Formats: sequence, structure tokens, C-alpha cells
Amino acid sequence: MTMKPERIECDVVVIGSGIGGLSYSLAVAEGNPQLSVAIVTKKEQRESNTNYAQGGIATVMSPLDSFESHLADTIKTGAGLCHPEVVEKVVRRGPQAIKRLTEIGVCFTQLSSGSTSESASEKDSSDKQEFDLALEGGHSAKRVIHADDLTGREIERALLTACRNAPNMRLYENRIASDVLTARSGNGICATGVVTFDSTTERYVIFDARIVMLATGGVGQVYQYTTNPSIATGDGIAMAFRAGAAVANLEFVQFHPTAFYEEAERSLLISEAVRGHGGILRTIKGHAFMQDYDSRADLAPRDIVARAIDSELKKSGESHVLLDISSISTEDIHSRFPNIYQGCLDRGVDITKEAIPVVPSAHYLCGGIRASLEGVTNVKGLLVCGESAHTGMHGANRLASNSLLEAVVMAEFSAEWTVANIEKFSPTFGVAAPEYTRIVNRDTENIILAHERKGLKQLMSDYLGIVRSLDRLSLARERLLNINALIGREFAHLPDVYAALELRNVALVALLMTEMALQRHESRGLHYLADYPEANDSRWKHDSIIEPKSDSVSGLLREIGEISGYHVSD
Repeated sequence: MTMKPERIECDVVVIGSGIGGLSYSLAVAEGNPQLSVAIVTKKEQRESNTNYAQGGIATVMSPLDSFESHLADTIKTGAGLCHPEVVEKVVRRGPQAIKRLTEIGVCFTQLSSGSTSESASEKDSSDKQEFDLALEGGHSAKRVIHADDLTGREIERALLTACRNAPNMRLYENRIASDVLTARSGNGICATGVVTFDSTTERYVIFDARIVMLATGGVGQVYQYTTNPSIATGDGIAMAFRAGAAVANLEFVQFHPTAFYEEAERSLLISEAVRGHGGILRTIKGHAFMQDYDSRADLAPRDIVARAIDSELKKSGESHVLLDISSISTEDIHSRFPNIYQGCLDRGVDITKEAIPVVPSAHYLCGGIRASLEGVTNVKGLLVCGESAHTGMHGANRLASNSLLEAVVMAEFSAEWTVANIEKFSPTFGVAAPEYTRIVNRDTENIILAHERKGLKQLMSDYLGIVRSLDRLSLARERLLNINALIGREFAHLPDVYAALELRNVALVALLMTEMALQRHESRGLHYLADYPEANDSRWKHDSIIEPKSDSVSGLLREIGEISGYHVSD
């Protein structure tokens, strides 16, 4: 049957309810109370990458630290691809962003009265808060503000409470976005709204809006094992690309070096802060191997640690390595890492008595939809925020705990831009949307969904993992082209809409990631190509960019045809 979608009109529609989407929505609603803001979230309100972020937010709060030091650490970790002007703006805005979060009710961990840490020793007579600052890999000073070991969950709690109290804001749960609606605007394209699917009513709903903000998180579910929740399927990136937005640096995928080793789709993340607090990586035989790879040993940046673990596993044939935390007292484990302790205990490991089995797991995408720090893309009225965006903040590798910092700072800049510019965007409501035909109870399509999703995740883990080769990437590209073509032919008839929409997005994002990895003939940051093990600054010290208007990938998608559901705006 063909379903006619209902339509909801608003000034701003936000896709995603993580730190970026919620911070942006709240700032817009408060910046202009006359604007109506609709937040569309894929599952329940709390389900986002933010909610699983353990470490914290990196920002300069100690007199023994400096903006210049944070800037230098970020650029060094970014392996030559950070945009220094963007990094500086984000770093300098950090303390203001933390102040804003505390004002809306985020309870960050404070120093105990008997603490003798550096920042406590410098405490002045004022009554300002003294945060407990953690040290993480790649940082030259203690600057990670946290809420125990579940910082993301605490931020999400406070933001949701504040958003519920905003009278001009409404949150719509259990809706997955399908496509960004666009219309011609002068010489370009303008976003006019978003098509969504309501899983409770099984109806398509169009949100007509003057501004569309994509804050949809990362792409972890492209891989077999990830620290990301099940909703991290690259929806925003795929939708933006189909709408005509450029994407950048999708080859740079950060694998968190220490995820609990288990057979599960979403792995328990063991925070970077555990190594910052004294944890040591060892082989099964007990060798502390990180000193063999980097002078910073266990405090080296994540890409170095992940490759070191990958190398040790390939040499030994073992399934995992061990994170030895015997130097951390039981009292400290219970007070500093209570959720990690409980999570490991639930999995049969008492970390006060034994080492933690860990492996690298897909964690964070440093690339995304190409945008300014204000979230502005090349599609008019289409903004992006957080992990879905590529601003140049992270370069070829992300410094630990800079992700939440970028998300909240970018949300503030984007909100300021929206409030100042929204009057330039006249409402263009009523743009025609695709009509999807759903045919239920077709076993063939159910098999396609399950088989292709599983095969794609395995393919990406095997061929676009921590260490890559041109041969494997070429083979992956060929298979991904076939998968995309198959999905394109069958998409309009797939019965399980959530799974079908996610599979369509995952397949497209995987193809774009592979295409960019094939183009970059060097090793830099998170992209390690065995054929070219060194960085080549003379040829590749620049961002990878795919423009839908001219790239061969979009040409292929056009050839599939309108029935594929892959139309890319001209």
C-alpha cells in the first residue's frame, strides 16, 4: 500500500537527541522564544552516543594548564589535518561551555576537601567550583572534566530536563529520519524539511521546517564490534549526501583501544581515564608492550595504542590483551570507576582482583558532513552538529575527550547563527516527498535485511579496520557497490522500515568511507595503509572531500534510478 504522510510545521527541526542536538535546541529555544523547535529522536530520548560517553569533556580549567597547550595537543594528535583556527575557537570556548552545562544542572565530579591535586593546591579564596581533572592519552596536562565514569549520561539527564521545560520545544520519540526534503533556491539547493517514520503508528511524518539540523551521531554500526549504541548507523551523513551535501575525511575512524572483550554488538567501553589513572596494557603472557611502540607508553594517543594492540594480537594469535589495573587501589576503583567496575562484574570479571580483557572496537568518526564551526553546509538551511560533522577540529585523529567539547561548543555557535539568520529562510512548506510502498510478510526481503546487514558489518571489520591494504579496499568497494545496488532495487518493498532505512544508510556510508580510504595513498592518523606506511605531506596533507555533484559515487547512485531510493539532488 502507498502511505500519504502527515505533515508537521515548525521553524527548526533537529534530528538527534545527544549532546549536540539537545544543546543546540535549548540554545535556539532560549535565544528566540518565538521559534518553534521540534526534536526528532530515533529511539528513546536517552539513547545516543552521548549517553555512553565515559571519559568527559577536555577543557582548560587549571592554572597549570593553558589554551596554547590544549591547542598544541589537539593539533599534534590530528596528524597534520586539524584546522588550527577551528581548534582555537573550540578550545577557547570550552570553559564557557562548561559554565553553561553547570548552569543547566550538570553535576561534574568535584575535588574532595582533602585533595592535594595540582588544581587544588592552586585554589584561591573565591567560591568557584574546583573540578576533579583527569589525565588521558595525548594530553600534556590534567584537563578532562567528568561526572564519575558516566559523564555522557549525566549531561544527557540535565539537558533533557532543561529541554522538557522549554515551552517552545517538543520532542518526538521513536521516529527515524528517512530523507532531507530540498527545493531549488537561486543557484543552489535549500533544505525544506525532513521525512520521518513513526514506529508506533507505522506512518510517515514530514516535518516542514525553515532550518534542518542533523545531530545524528556516528557510524559505529558499520562495524561488527563497536562501542556505539545500535542507533549509530550514519543516518545523518547518508541523508545529507543524498540531499547534495559534501562529506569529508570519512576514512578516519577511531577505534577505541580498550573495549571489554566479548561477543556482543555493542562492547562495554573501558575509559581512556583508566590508563590515565595507572592502567597498563599487557600481553596474555604479562609483557607491558606499549613501551615498545611509543615513548608515552600507555598514555600514547588512541590510534597508536589501537595499532599496537592489533599488532600484538596478530603476532600472538590471541583474541585479546589485558589491561592491568593492579596499581589502582580498590577504593579508587569503586570511587572513580563505579560503572566500569559494575559493568565488568556483570560480565564475570572483578577488576579489583583481575585484569580486564580488552580489544580495540570502532568508536568515533573524525570525518562527516563538511561544515563550518557554525554547522553551515553547502545546502542552504541544512546544518550539522557533533560527530556527524566535519569541521576540521579533529583532523586525522581525535584527542581524547575532545568530542563532547566540540559537540557542545559547536551547538552554541550553530544556535547563535540560527537565531541571527533564520529570518533569511522563508518557509517552504509542502514540498513533495517520496511515497514508499510497504509490502509486508515477504520472507525474501526479511532475509535480505538480515543477511546484507550482517555481511556488510563483517566486510567493513575485515577490510576497513585498523590496518588496511589497497587490495582489500578494492575488494570491499566492489562488494559494497553490489550491496548498494541490491538495496536500491529492493528498498521500496522492504517490510521492516527501521531496518530497511538503516541498511540503506549504512551501505551508502560504508561505500563513501571505502572510496575515501582508497583515494588516500598514505598512512596518516587513523588511516593506516600497509601499501604506504608513511605519511606523504607533499601530496596528502589535506582533507578528503566527496562532492555529490561531481563524484563518481553519486554518478553510480543516479544510474541506479529513482526507484532505488538513492536520488541525489542535482
